[in-house]
Amino acid sequence: MKQVAEPMRRELTENGFRELTTAEDVDAFMSSAKGTSLVVINSVCGCAAGLARPAVAAALEEINQKPENLVTVFAGQDREATEKMRGYFEEVPPSSPSIAVLEGSELKYFIPREQIEDHDLEQVQAHLSGVLRQMVK
Repeated sequence: MKQVAEPMRRELTENGFRELTTAEDVDAFMSSAKGTSLVVINSVCGCAAGLARPAVAAALEEINQKPENLVTVFAGQDREATEKMRGYFEEVPPSSPSIAVLEGSELKYFIPREQIEDHDLEQVQAHLSGVLRQMVK
């Protein structure tokens, strides 16, 4: 399965995202995170491939001010890392794919699967772009 997921990982890493593949990676990142972070909980599902990852890439291209940190964990692949990241925003139910905006280690905005799945790419992109324009200064 890791070979199948590799192109799905690259779709984010080639757009500047740093993969956090272990619980230790997540803790290290979160303990030192400064500024705004965009966290993508990646997935192998169709709505990640057709909507979440392309919408994130397109949103980042269209905004002027980018988050200081772009990180991703891969649900179903890097389970401990994903569980650890989700632990930092326990107030929202687990969802993948999903997109979180953090300020330092504090969750400021969350886009769950329900706001990705069954929407079109432009809607997800516009949603995220709007959020980032308001939150990234």
